[in-house]
Amino acid sequence: MTIAARDFRELRLEGMSRRFGNVNALRDVNLAVRRGEFIALLGPSGCGKSTALNCLAGLLTLTSGSIWLDSARIDRLKPEERGFGMVFQNYALFPHMSVRRNVGFGLVMRGVDKAEIDRKVSEALSIVRLGDQGDKLPGQLSGGQQQRVAIARAIVIEPPLVLMDEPLSNLDAKLRLEMRAEIRRIHELIGSATIYVTHDQEEALSLADRIVVMRDGVVRQVGTPLELYAQPAYSDVAEFMGYRNLIRSRVSAAGSISIGGGAFQGTPIGPLSSGDVVVAVRPDDLRAAADGPLAITVESAQYHGRDFYCSGRAADATELYFVSAHQVQKGETVRLAADPKRVLIYPGAPS
Repeated sequence: MTIAARDFRELRLEGMSRRFGNVNALRDVNLAVRRGEFIALLGPSGCGKSTALNCLAGLLTLTSGSIWLDSARIDRLKPEERGFGMVFQNYALFPHMSVRRNVGFGLVMRGVDKAEIDRKVSEALSIVRLGDQGDKLPGQLSGGQQQRVAIARAIVIEPPLVLMDEPLSNLDAKLRLEMRAEIRRIHELIGSATIYVTHDQEEALSLADRIVVMRDGVVRQVGTPLELYAQPAYSDVAEFMGYRNLIRSRVSAAGSISIGGGAFQGTPIGPLSSGDVVVAVRPDDLRAAADGPLAITVESAQYHGRDFYCSGRAADATELYFVSAHQVQKGETVRLAADPKRVLIYPGAPS
C-alpha cells in the first residue's frame, strides 16, 4: 500500500474563536492533536463542534486565535491549500460522475498525472472495499457504500488530517455499527489524524482516542473514553455522557447524600463544601435490589433485550431512571441501590 497520511507531528489550535454577530460560536479553543490520533468532538446541537470543524477546514475564518500544523500557521490558508480530507454528513458526491471520478476529483484539481490518479483511486477504492464499484454512479449505491466513496475521496489525497462531520447520521443502526469499525480500520491503516464530529456519545466512546466535550462554544473536558465515561469532570459533562439521573441534594454530616429520600454513599468529584451538590448516576448503575435504600414507584418499563430500562418516582416526586434484570409493572414499588463508586457527587447546583 502506498496511500499514507502526509507526515506531521502535531496540529495545534491556539485560542481558536469564532463569532457570528454577537454570538460566540467558539470561545478560546485550545487543543493539540498528534499524528495518528483519533479525536471526537462531542456535544449537543449548537455547541460549536461543527463550527470548529469548518474553521479547521478553512470554510470559516477565525475571529481570533490561530491554527498550526507543526511550525506552519495554516488558518490564513485557503481550504485547498491546507490539504485536509473532508467527509460530509450528506456525502457531497457528484451525482453525474462515476465513483472513480468522484474519488479522483481532488487529485485532478491538484494536476496529478493521469496514471498516478488511476493508481491512487484504485488503491483508495480497495481500502474502502469498493474495488468493483468504480464504474457505477453514486445513485446506484447504498448509503453505506456512498459514505465509503466519500471516505475514499478524502484519503486519496493523502491528507495529514481527515475531518468528518457526523458522517454516519444518515445511516441505519446496523450500517452505523459496520461503518464505525470501517472508519477506525481506515484511520489506523493510513496513519492520519482524524477529527470526528458527533452528538452520539456511543460513537465517540467506540471510535476516539480522546474525546473533546463541548458546550456553548467552550471545551468543557478533554479525556480518554475511559476517563469521560467513568469520571466526567462536571455535572453537565456527566449528563451528556449518559448520567441521566442528575439530582439536587446535600451532603449529610455522616457523608451520605439523599436520592429521593434514600441515603446513598457516593464519590466526590473535586472538593465539596457545605451546601448544595449535584448527584449523577447512570440508569445502568441504579439497579433494582431487595435491600436498596430507595423505594420507587414504576411509571414505565421498556425491554431492551436483556434488561428493562425503567423510570419511576420516589416518595418526594423525584423522577429517576433505572435498570431491572426482571420485568416490572407500572405502579409496582421497587427498591433501588447503587455502587458508591458509580454515584458521582459534584459541588453546586446543575448548570
